[in-house]
Amino acid sequence: MTRRRDALLALVSAAIGVLLFLGVAEVVLRFLPVATGMRTVAVTQEQPILRFTPNRDFLFSRGWDMEMANRGRINNAGFVNGQEYRKDGDRPMLLAVIGDSYIEAAMVPYAETMQARLAQVLQGKLRVYSFAASGAPLSQYLVWARHAAKDWGAEALVVNVVGNDFDESLVDHKTGPGLWLYRRGTDGALALELQPYRPGVLRELVYRSAFARYLLFNLQAGTYLFDPNIFGRLVGRAAASDAPRFAGNTAAAADPKRVADSLAAIDAFFRDLPGMAGLPPERILFTVDGFRYPRAARDSAGTYFDQMRRAFIARAAALGYEAIDLDPLFFARQGKAFDYPRDLHWNPEGHAVAAEAVLQSKTLARIRP
Repeated sequence: MTRRRDALLALVSAAIGVLLFLGVAEVVLRFLPVATGMRTVAVTQEQPILRFTPNRDFLFSRGWDMEMANRGRINNAGFVNGQEYRKDGDRPMLLAVIGDSYIEAAMVPYAETMQARLAQVLQGKLRVYSFAASGAPLSQYLVWARHAAKDWGAEALVVNVVGNDFDESLVDHKTGPGLWLYRRGTDGALALELQPYRPGVLRELVYRSAFARYLLFNLQAGTYLFDPNIFGRLVGRAAASDAPRFAGNTAAAADPKRVADSLAAIDAFFRDLPGMAGLPPERILFTVDGFRYPRAARDSAGTYFDQMRRAFIARAAALGYEAIDLDPLFFARQGKAFDYPRDLHWNPEGHAVAAEAVLQSKTLARIRP
């Protein structure tokens, strides 16, 4: 009887200790810049546009120490942008900027982003709206291009292309609730397919708890939970050879299937772009990210992204589109950092380079009043 009582007391004491820790952690973290999350709305066949809960502020931070803390705004259209979007035919022509987390730019003050810089310079001549979300590939850009043109009246596009946009356009290489991805049919052709997303009750509970958000958004606990090498990562003994080499913010390995699938995605993207955007090639500009530093470019020669970016630029040019390789502009500003110490997304200097590329482009010269 005494043993059972002692065991019960020990269990109760442990439970009280855990609850006390969680309570203290919750209170403390509410005063710290814990990431709030972006709160994606439901994406279905009836509501097919991936976007976030409109008209709310968010706080971005990354890592255990909550670095890169930045506050931003999700506007009335459900995108990260300091402007409210308007459907107004009396206003200047609309230029839509489309991309993934580079254009979403949750870690960058809005005024220092590529799209805000363009909006400032072109004020009174062109409107500049952005349509972007983290994880989006080329296939998703098509849907936003149609949304920007059809629903907001965009008459020109800037599409930013980065390292993981190619293979991750196919369901064989990516799962992304809310995204439109390519699936290969029985005839071998690639066709867009929606990966539906419906927010659940658990998501709302997570958003209400600072501790839960810290675990999931800052520590990326969900990613590590399904990592087969989690034990090695936790004890710090993961073999260096087990870690994939990255180049251009994506895995460097250029295995034949990955390359073939990516080239097929590029072909499908350019096949579908005219019908989705409803715009001629001279109204669409591509900015293509690179390796940013001469030494990194030399070391990355022949890698997956090196092959894909060359193939994409060549394909675009052959079809009459302007595609700007950003690397020469990055190289011209050597001595500066274009990304963050622990994150390869563009910092404000990187966004300045991309904005400069657009402002110097032939495409903008054709449409700019």
